Amino acid sequence: MKNAWAFVPSLYFAEGLPYVIVNVLAVAVYSSLGIPNDKIALWTSWLYLPWVLKMFWAPLVDSKSTKRNWILMMQVLLAAIFLLISLSFSLSNYFIYSIAGFFAGAFISATHDIAIDGYYMLALDEKKQSFFVGIRTLFYRLAMIYGSGIIAIFAGIVKERTGNILLSWQVSFITAAVLFLLFFLWHSFSLPKPEQDKPVKSAALPFGDFKESFKTYFTQKNIIAILAFILLYRLGEASLEKITTPFLIKPITEGALGISLKDFGFIKGTLAMIAIIIGNISGGLLLAKYGFKKCIWPFALALTLPNIVYLYMAYFTPSLTTIAILLCLEQFGYGLGFMAFTVFIMQICSGKYKTSHYAISTGIMALGMMVPGMLSGKLQMALGYKDFYLVVLLLSIPGLLTIPYILKTPCLNNKIK
Repeated sequence: MKNAWAFVPSLYFAEGLPYVIVNVLAVAVYSSLGIPNDKIALWTSWLYLPWVLKMFWAPLVDSKSTKRNWILMMQVLLAAIFLLISLSFSLSNYFIYSIAGFFAGAFISATHDIAIDGYYMLALDEKKQSFFVGIRTLFYRLAMIYGSGIIAIFAGIVKERTGNILLSWQVSFITAAVLFLLFFLWHSFSLPKPEQDKPVKSAALPFGDFKESFKTYFTQKNIIAILAFILLYRLGEASLEKITTPFLIKPITEGALGISLKDFGFIKGTLAMIAIIIGNISGGLLLAKYGFKKCIWPFALALTLPNIVYLYMAYFTPSLTTIAILLCLEQFGYGLGFMAFTVFIMQICSGKYKTSHYAISTGIMALGMMVPGMLSGKLQMALGYKDFYLVVLLLSIPGLLTIPYILKTPCLNNKIK
């Protein structure tokens, strides 16, 4: 077997990059181009849909060709899509064509995720899987920094030198296309061909098992509280996510902060992303030491209360340094809170359908992010930034109210401290 160091880091960097480009960088693109917030929020929120639905076509990835072939094919397609998105910025109606490109990229990226995660379990034995779990997470997060930070900084530099914002995004997406072509070439060479990486015969994929996994998930005890927690725990964050970037980038005359694209890439895409990573690591350590029951309330408050920084910034338009500090604080809290959420959806997955249950939970989670995001743009434009961020704080309350009920879930009481 080839050395796993030769492909695991690059695979998970390649997995994280299209996700952050589609779901984070796209918002920065349209914000910098002056697209209205309601239009940005509505259309970019639809880009979550493939991650909501990917559980339904995962069996296709299992039954057709090998995971290795799927990975290579998706990387070629991602290179092509990013090139087409780049070309779309030369058209007068670039929004329609670019959003169609992002939507196609979202489906390709979600399929890429399925293939990589399946391949990881086939190419590595259990001992190596455990060893590399931290490595894969690290490189996935580095991809988030590159996609939301470095690319935005690069686009900002090109804009400053040329004065052409459309050209800056064209160059940035050409760079992304070249990078995925390089991923394809590298992985064609470095990915081993595990003996067990072969199409699963249809007989091994009975629809009965597929239906049974849904039945066992939705008939488990306390399912109403579980669904309410998954959908509402991040409601406040889901409502502000698509508005944060326009709020940072758009002009002060519109009530926003008016920071440059380069500063956005450095603060929100780099420093704040590092704060999330620190929050994730800290949250994981604290959960391992003290357990879910002791951590859920402080972690939930860490997720919701720092959202007040947006209300403060909307009223006082602070300096760039203060903006950086406040965003890092908020994102650190998000990192803590999200770890508790991740542990929860892992703990409720039980029995022989653990993988399917996890996919269902993450699909519901993506739905819980998509719908509030779609509505957030119209809400912000109707209320203005100040009142909008006050509403976001109120929307955080329902998630907190579900916590006493999910602690009664039987499978959790058997596992958590």
